[in-house]
Parts: sequence; structure tokens; C-alpha cells
Amino acid sequence: MYIIFISDTHGQHKKLILPKLEGKKTMLIHTGDISKLGKESEVKDFLKWFEQQDYTYKIFIAGNHDFLFEKNPSLAESFVPSNCIYLNNSSVEIEGIKIWGSPISPRFYDWAFNCDRGEKIRKYWKKIPLDTDILLTHGPAYGVLDQTIHGLQVGCEELIQFVENIKPKIHAFGHIHESYGKINNSDTTFINSSVLNISYKLVNQPFVINWNEL
Repeated sequence: MYIIFISDTHGQHKKLILPKLEGKKTMLIHTGDISKLGKESEVKDFLKWFEQQDYTYKIFIAGNHDFLFEKNPSLAESFVPSNCIYLNNSSVEIEGIKIWGSPISPRFYDWAFNCDRGEKIRKYWKKIPLDTDILLTHGPAYGVLDQTIHGLQVGCEELIQFVENIKPKIHAFGHIHESYGKINNSDTTFINSSVLNISYKLVNQPFVINWNEL
């Protein structure tokens, strides 16, 4: 299984060049901010594009720009194509790989799916199953690919505690465009797959992971 990670396309998905992996089982994962402001037209446009991508499985979560999924979740979810999977503090198992995803991130100017740090956000991370293989969150955990252009680490302090306890093979996220990258520790591969930079220019490449080599 080859897994392609992208995030923070903000409406520029049609400009994105995705890798072609013909003849292989593939999974395309988007970790949120599919739109600029979560307008219905933006969500529909992304989902039409996402539906058409030639991958075996397609999974996404919402991000802090994707207001429609927060304000009118039933409407937003009704647009999700049958060949795509939307995770909202929920899980899916695909060919033995257990995946859990959440749009929640620490509060920042009252964008979508924002939650106060501390016990309020911790209640969401308590939902992460202990046997999670791939953890998808929109924002990073504290201290891991979470540094802003001003040098501040803005990841979630509560989330890193759960990541260190659960030890998923992959923790994928976005949100902090300027911290795009991939790092590993002995337990987890961390991927910030923001394809746009801090200036919202599409300059970063999708990450491709061979699951069998982890």
C-alpha cells in the first residue's frame, strides 16, 4: 500500500500534481483546509475533484477553514462522494490499517473546529483508539513540525501526550504551512503535508509513504 499525504490546498487542488502509481494499491489522504472559507461551492468543487482522483482509497478530514463542515455538517457530509471517506473524530479500517481523524485544532481567532487548550481539547484526544495506526489531525502536536514563521511552537500540548502514548506509525497533519516536512522518531513518522507555503503559493510536494516499509 502506497499512501499519498496532502493538506491545506485551500481551493488550489486543481493545480496540484499528484504522483501516479499505476498497478499499486494506493490511498490518498488530505488532512484539512480543502477550501478557502468553507463555502458550499468551494466544498463541492473540491469533492468533485477528490472523487475523480485515481487512487484505491480516498480519505479526508476538515480543517479550520472548512466552515461548512462545522456549521452545517449534515449538508456538507451529503456532498461526500460514495468513493471517499470523511472522518470527523472517527475511525476507519482499510486492509488492516486503522485510521482515526479529527478536524479539531487549538483555538486561533475562532476559526472552524477551534477548541480551547487544556481539558476541553483533551476530551477529543481521549477518543483516539489505542490501536490507531495512522492518526490524522488538522493541526500538529506540540514541538513537532509546528513552528511558525515567527519561531513560535503552536502545536497542541495535550495532543503530543496522546501521540507519545498511542505511538501510531504515522501522524499526519498540516495547518502550519511553514513547517512542511517529515521527521521520524523510533515509533512514529510525523508528516506536515501542507502543500501551500506561508504565502499560499503551491510549492510543496505531496508525501508518498510505502506502508510496507514502515
